Amino acid sequence: MTELSHFFAPGAVVAALPVSGKKPLFQSLGQLAEQVYGIDQQKVVERLTERERLGSTGFGAGVAIPHGKIDGLDKVIAIFAQLAQPIDFAAVDDMPVDLVFMLLSPVDAGADHLKALAQVSRALRDRAFVAKLRGASSDDALGVLFEGGETRDAA
Repeated sequence: MTELSHFFAPGAVVAALPVSGKKPLFQSLGQLAEQVYGIDQQKVVERLTERERLGSTGFGAGVAIPHGKIDGLDKVIAIFAQLAQPIDFAAVDDMPVDLVFMLLSPVDAGADHLKALAQVSRALRDRAFVAKLRGASSDDALGVLFEGGETRDAA
């Protein structure tokens, strides 16, 4: 399993996030981005919404990778949210989404942005890994999974 923890700052992995739909999800992700990374919440919401208008970032099996490019970043960053309840995401397979991996990249990070998307989508196609993410019961348990480790409560 590829280690994904280098995308996260402390506090950027959240278990059981309570949201009722895509718009509240993007608001919550924006709030987290502001708290964790100091990025303007509204800017994050706008970028995610703009990207989503091009087509759903729900790539199937209950997983979505909303992403965008933001002025002022110096590297690719992420927030991961395990949702308390699955939400409609207009995903390619019409399945509701309960695992969300948001990626934000610098505006000029063309290749790095694509590499990060590829790395994340590869990891989230691993059914065993996704099952562990769904089974994790805390922010810390999720964090350990992204570091490439195992957790007792994530089986």
